[in-house]
Amino acid sequence: MERNLAMDVVRVTEAAALSSARWMGLGNEKAARQAAVDAMRLALDAVPFCGTIVIGEGDRDVAPMLFIGERIGSGDGQALDVALDPLEGTKIVAQGRANAMAVVAIAEQGGFLHVPDTHMEKIAVGRKAKGAVDLNLSPEQNLQNIADAMKCYVEDLTVVVLDRPRHAELIRSVREVGARIKVIQDGDVSAAIATGFPDTGVNVLMGTGGAAEGVLAAAALQCLGGDMQGRLRPRNEEEVERARRIGIKDVDQVYGIGDLARGADIMFAATGVTDGDLLRGVRFFGGGARTHSVVMRYRSGTVRFIEATHRFDRRPEY
Repeated sequence: MERNLAMDVVRVTEAAALSSARWMGLGNEKAARQAAVDAMRLALDAVPFCGTIVIGEGDRDVAPMLFIGERIGSGDGQALDVALDPLEGTKIVAQGRANAMAVVAIAEQGGFLHVPDTHMEKIAVGRKAKGAVDLNLSPEQNLQNIADAMKCYVEDLTVVVLDRPRHAELIRSVREVGARIKVIQDGDVSAAIATGFPDTGVNVLMGTGGAAEGVLAAAALQCLGGDMQGRLRPRNEEEVERARRIGIKDVDQVYGIGDLARGADIMFAATGVTDGDLLRGVRFFGGGARTHSVVMRYRSGTVRFIEATHRFDRRPEY
């Protein structure tokens, strides 16, 4: 995979972030997401590859654009699979809260686990705790193992959990063992990635969120040398059947990070839409805006943070 492709991909996430950020705090989730989708789809046309969306806005019958199976890119270059979320944190943007971003990951064909639109139980950590997580263990045991691997006390750990009624027992368990908790409303992709950066203060992501978001987070953590496990948690029989239709025979299977995202050519890019633990949000000024992005490559282990200034009186690069 061409290394310059990473820069093409970050232009895609920048475009989506710039468009959706206009809707920050305006209370219109649908408009914010549509702005991100439209901008990302247009920018993807200029990327020199033959891409196929495997994680996207949904099936063709429910998503008119960026649907699963859609062919994207200029049509030149390598055939690659694409996982994306034009706006990870739609509600976040509408309400003007933290940690929304635009995300794209690419890999060789077959590099991403195909998952249905359902929930996934997840646990994610950074490099120092790689190999220390196991979804078959209790939260208490996982946290002790993570602390041992990081050579710290459980009380030193900060665990991020989505604020959902289903997590009441998980939160109780984390509190009882003494770890600190950071509760977030949305945006668990950002939280999972933050575990890979020591200066964010986030050590562990636990709980159940979107399955597609789990694949995106795994792609980033592969590039960062972190670790993650996931297990599908269908909410009803319809979702179980949907999983079976795409080839998942055992919905209780625990997937390791290499099952979720694999291959030597994974690339990941994200641009902040609103301020977060990892990325700053879009900053508008007269005639332009500034964006803050992260770009990672698994093959080289390179992680780049990019600050870009965009002039609205000139044609975009893509």
